[in-house]
Amino acid sequence: MPEYKSVTISKGRGGWGGPLTITPTADKPLIYSVTGGGIHPVAAKIAELTGGEAFDGFKSSAPFDKIAVAVIDCGGTARVGVYPMKKVMTVDVHATSPSGPLASFIKEDIFVSGVGVADVVEK
Repeated sequence: MPEYKSVTISKGRGGWGGPLTITPTADKPLIYSVTGGGIHPVAAKIAELTGGEAFDGFKSSAPFDKIAVAVIDCGGTARVGVYPMKKVMTVDVHATSPSGPLASFIKEDIFVSGVGVADVVEK
């Protein structure tokens, strides 16, 4: 069984929310990258530092309850709200703030935006 570690993810330039502390578990091992295909560098760094499993959410899907954190690249209203609505910690690589029909679910304790690789640090 892997030994998981924690990271702190802070908002980047022009970002909003957070900081978030992410610690994968045996029940929630996935660092879910939903950024247009492939594993985004932010998701790769989170997986590397935590021992979580980087997972390409465009190639396949996984149950929400298996996701430790979702890394997204949404500047609109869809993915930016869907994961927080499902109570999944969400990291947006775009500098966005709550907007759209799902804005009420986007809270500072579950969402952070404008995140770059340098904004992910070991806890």
